[in-house]
Amino acid sequence: MSSYMAKTDADKKPVNFTQDWYVIDATDQVVGRLATAVATILRGKHKPQFTPHQDTGDYVIVTNVDKIKFTGRKLEQKTYQSYSHFPGGQKIVAASDLMEKHPERILTSAVKRMVPRTRLGRQQMTKLKIYKGPQHPHQAQRPKEFKMK
Repeated sequence: MSSYMAKTDADKKPVNFTQDWYVIDATDQVVGRLATAVATILRGKHKPQFTPHQDTGDYVIVTNVDKIKFTGRKLEQKTYQSYSHFPGGQKIVAASDLMEKHPERILTSAVKRMVPRTRLGRQQMTKLKIYKGPQHPHQAQRPKEFKMK
């Protein structure tokens, strides 16, 4: 069985491929399904040139993230926690509170858990751009509309 491995240049960057920009409208999208599609594009798994140890993914712009939806009663029941590693430094925030103040953090944390937990995954997460409203400052990159199924 043969498989494709992307060729690299001297800087260990893939050669002969382009990174596209995609815009996704998050209006009335379910958080988990949207995060799965975004993570797939960021990693490059939608391309035939996908190579697991290289960044062959595309840039993703997500707009209207304040209009995403949860299924069931997750909006009231789900919690997000962080810990500063100091005594008393644990913070637990309900999804409904986070949705009011920082809705982009909900999608960011969902996608972050779907990419590798390595330097490669952190580099792929820099290609994710999330905005509350319908406007974004990336018109110069001529992003393509990505239709969710």
